[in-house]
Amino acid sequence: MTTDASTSGGGQASPRLLGGRYEVGALLGRGGMAEVHVARDTRLGRVVAVKLLRSDLARDPSFQARFRREAQAAAGLNHPSIVAVYDTGADQVVEHGGARVDLPWIVMEYVEGRTLRDVLRTDHPLAITEALSITEGVLGALEYSHSKGIVHRDIKPANVMITPAGEVKVMDFGIARAVSDSSATLTQTSAVMGTAQYLSPEQARGETVDSRSDLYSTGCLLYEILTGRPPFTGDAPVAVAYQHVSEQPKPPSELVPNIPPAVDQVVLMALSKDREHRYQSASDFADDLRRAVEGRPLRGASFAPTTAVPTAGATTALPATGAPTAATRAVPPVAGAAGIVGGTGTLPRVDDPDAAPPEEERRKRWPWVLLVLVLLGGIGAAAYALLDLGGGGGGSDPTTSATPTAAPVPQVVGLPQGQAEQLVRDAGLEPVVQQAPSADVPAGNVISADPAVGERVALRGTVTLTVSTGPEQVTVPDVSGSSQDDARAALRSAGLEIGSVESTDEDPGAERGTVVRTDPEARASVARGTEVAIYVASGQVTVPDVTGRSLDDAQAALNDLGLNVNASEGSAGSGEPGTVVSQSLPAESTVDVGTSISLVVAPEETTPSPTP
Repeated sequence: MTTDASTSGGGQASPRLLGGRYEVGALLGRGGMAEVHVARDTRLGRVVAVKLLRSDLARDPSFQARFRREAQAAAGLNHPSIVAVYDTGADQVVEHGGARVDLPWIVMEYVEGRTLRDVLRTDHPLAITEALSITEGVLGALEYSHSKGIVHRDIKPANVMITPAGEVKVMDFGIARAVSDSSATLTQTSAVMGTAQYLSPEQARGETVDSRSDLYSTGCLLYEILTGRPPFTGDAPVAVAYQHVSEQPKPPSELVPNIPPAVDQVVLMALSKDREHRYQSASDFADDLRRAVEGRPLRGASFAPTTAVPTAGATTALPATGAPTAATRAVPPVAGAAGIVGGTGTLPRVDDPDAAPPEEERRKRWPWVLLVLVLLGGIGAAAYALLDLGGGGGGSDPTTSATPTAAPVPQVVGLPQGQAEQLVRDAGLEPVVQQAPSADVPAGNVISADPAVGERVALRGTVTLTVSTGPEQVTVPDVSGSSQDDARAALRSAGLEIGSVESTDEDPGAERGTVVRTDPEARASVARGTEVAIYVASGQVTVPDVTGRSLDDAQAALNDLGLNVNASEGSAGSGEPGTVVSQSLPAESTVDVGTSISLVVAPEETTPSPTP
């Protein structure tokens, strides 16, 4: 099909038609490589988004190939949290000089909402629960794409859409590649792809990437959602890339104090420089994030020696987070392009609008990689020189070996805090202690070290030791007088487990079926997950033996148990006067509260009056 800019006979420009069915409407956004327009599918009568490769780039075979790769990567992904690709094709356009150029296009799901970048500009920092929900959506999309052998490689706020209903949609698989094709690394086109503030260390170094590179970028994303700023910032992309390679981020709680320590641990683990020490799958990351927010012990990643995600069709150790849907839900048609542009409805935008044009990127990105490597080498040499000068005061022997500049983190996990701190100091490093609850590690022992055990750290650098405070303590709620169902719900809400449920007659005044007490008792401090036994009023009592007791004592004892007393006088000489000689209900029998019991009392002795 050939498309030109000719007008109809009436002088009004006819709508541009792609593939014989998509009427192209208003421009929604423009990036370094493509433009995205709202469009109408005339065959199905729905609103879609059409992405068009820029005509000035269409002559370049490399951009044509990259654009086709995007369509192929995204078209095979069918998940509620991934923007769906419906169709793809190419039309011929006539340039001003008369030349005809193939212009490829992709038809995608139209997503109504705002990008996470726009949300953070107005609403940051977000609440922890909202941050969890958004990050879980991104991780769900990544778990699915990784199971299909696709690594996104450009996770950032501009590529995450939030719909008015709160749904998360990940878009822009424009630089995504199958893992089997990732051996070419990110520098194959002399360009370091991805946005500097969310670049993984291996991307900054130009190394081969895998699924864990996406998890690092998601860690950067979560960091910005929680604090309102990325973990690393700088005046130039190369400065930011250098920080990703060599510097440790501040814990998010240093910027926002109400962030729990467990959330700090999850974020910092996702941002580990060594991908072997990061979460190994998106599901591991999401599970620990949920545990951190809910106050449960963290499980951490399974440090499998995996370096790549299995390709589609192979046996995979990355389970999908949900079954693929038949089709992504379509957004109802929007009346008019003007309403789309003027409102919050936006687009599945593929390239960051702030990105440099591709020609500049191709010229500039590769030198960044070289500059980072040069900077790293220079700083390492300077540090070595300083250490060497600092240790050489008294005429050192030139035959001795060079002074070491770094030391591995010693094995401290599981050791008592004092012993672990001494080992770290003996290695020439400085321990920093933080505390966290743990159901598995005894109180006072080290749960983990950051950097991890065995990782090399510059001398006098810090090692954060997370020390167990023991199982997290919770308070047993007072549920006396509650129904069994209400008591169970209150105990579970407090993080406790339900133990045995037993009947008791220890409180005759309690209504049958209500809770009398718990074991452990109310307001006791116990470990989270402790089983609590519930004692429920039976509505019955055990009859005591009151024979031989005075009528007043017997009546008081029976009334205290909720029993009614009827007393009658017996025959003379039946027993000690004024005492109970018999009872209608046998001792140790079980009866309902409110039952009547008859007592026979020996009559009092009387003295006859004298005869006058």
